[in-house]
Amino acid sequence: MKKVLVIGYVWPEPNSSAAGSHMLSILRLYKQQGWQVEFATPAQRTEHMVDLAAEGISSQSIALNCDSFDAYIVEYAPDIVMFDRFMMEEQFGWRVEKNCPQALRILDTEDLQCLRQARHQAHKANREMTTADLFNDIARREIAAILRSDLSLIISDFEMALLQDSFKVDGRLLHHLPFMVDLARLPAHTAAYANRRHFMTIGNFRHAPNWDAVLYLQQIWPLIRKQVPEAELHIYGSYPPPKATALHNPKTGFLIKGWADDAFVVMEQARICLAPLRFGAGIKGKLLDAMMMQTPSVTTPIGSEGMHGSAPWPGMIADNAEAFAAAAVALYQDETAWQQAQQQGTELLHRRYNGAILGERLIERIDATVVGLEEHRLHNFTGSMLRHHSMMSTKYMSQWIAAKNANPAAS
Repeated sequence: MKKVLVIGYVWPEPNSSAAGSHMLSILRLYKQQGWQVEFATPAQRTEHMVDLAAEGISSQSIALNCDSFDAYIVEYAPDIVMFDRFMMEEQFGWRVEKNCPQALRILDTEDLQCLRQARHQAHKANREMTTADLFNDIARREIAAILRSDLSLIISDFEMALLQDSFKVDGRLLHHLPFMVDLARLPAHTAAYANRRHFMTIGNFRHAPNWDAVLYLQQIWPLIRKQVPEAELHIYGSYPPPKATALHNPKTGFLIKGWADDAFVVMEQARICLAPLRFGAGIKGKLLDAMMMQTPSVTTPIGSEGMHGSAPWPGMIADNAEAFAAAAVALYQDETAWQQAQQQGTELLHRRYNGAILGERLIERIDATVVGLEEHRLHNFTGSMLRHHSMMSTKYMSQWIAAKNANPAAS
C-alpha cells in the first residue's frame, strides 16, 4: 500500500473555493486506490474546512522553518509527497528530498500564480499583459518549483501550452488535470427555465479576481437592470469583507448574499450565472458548477480560457461591460438559446471533465513515473541543478530561521 503525504497551503475548503474542491477530489482519488493518505499544513484551522477524518484521511499540523518536520517525515516515510502550490514546495521540498529521496514529488499548481499576478498588474495599469509582466519574480519561483518536482499537475490546457512554449518546460514534467467531475452524481433534471429567476455569481471574496468581478458588476448591473427591471443579482461567496457588504442595495437589486450553505442549490435557482472576470488564471470552478446545475453562464475570454477548447461555450462570452450586459439580457430572455446553452454545458462536462477518465489517467501517470523514477530524473538536469546546494537559498534561509527560533538569545 502506497503512503501519500499532501502538504497543503491551507486546509481544504471545498465549499469556499474551487481550489479546495479540486484538492478534495485528488485526496479522494488517492484514497480510492487503497493508499494511505495524510494531509499536513502549517495553516490555521478554519470554520469551513472539510472533515478529513470523515474521508478516512489523517491530518497533521506542521511548522514552517522548523527541523521538527524532518523527524515527522522520516517517521511517516511517504512513497509520494504532493505539494499544494509552489510555496509549499519551496518550504518543504528540500526537506523531503533530504529525508525521503526516493519519494515521488508532485506539485499541484492549482493555477499558475505567475500568470494571475501578471494579468493583475496589467489590469491595474489598464493595459494588455506583456512578456515582461509574465516573467516576474513569482514566475521565477514557480517555474523553479515545477522544475524541482518530478511531476506538476496543471489545471488548464492554456497553461500547459504556456509552460512549454513561453517557459520551455519539458512536457514530461507536466500532467494536465482539469477538475474531476463525478458524472454519475449529476442531476438528470434541474429546474426549468420558467421556474428560475434572477442572475447570480459566486466566489471567495478573498480571491482578488472575484472581488474585482464584483466591482465590475457594479458597472454592468445597471445596464442589465435597465432592460430587465424585475431581475435581481445575487452575489454569494465566503468571507465577505465590510467593503463588500456595503454594496448591498435592495433598491437596485444588487444583493450581497455572502456564504451559501449549498452552492449547487443557489446555482440551480438562478437563470443565469455571471462571471465577468478581468484577470486570473486556471479554470473557474463557478463556471463548472454552472454546467453541472445546467445554468447557462456569461463570462469573459479570461473566464472561459482553458475550459472548452473548440467546443461552443454553454452561454455567451463578452469582453466589455456593454457587450456583457447585452449578452446577459439576451440569454435571460431567450428560452430557446438558454436551453441550447444548457445542452452545450452537459456535452462539455462529458467531453472534458469526466472524473473517472481523468483520475485513471493521473494514477497511470503516477505509477509509470514511480517505476521509472531514476531515469525520469536523469532527463531533468535543470531540476537537479536547481536542487544543488549552491541554488538552495530557501533551504539555508529556512535553516537560519530555525536556528534563530531555537536560540532567540543569540540573535
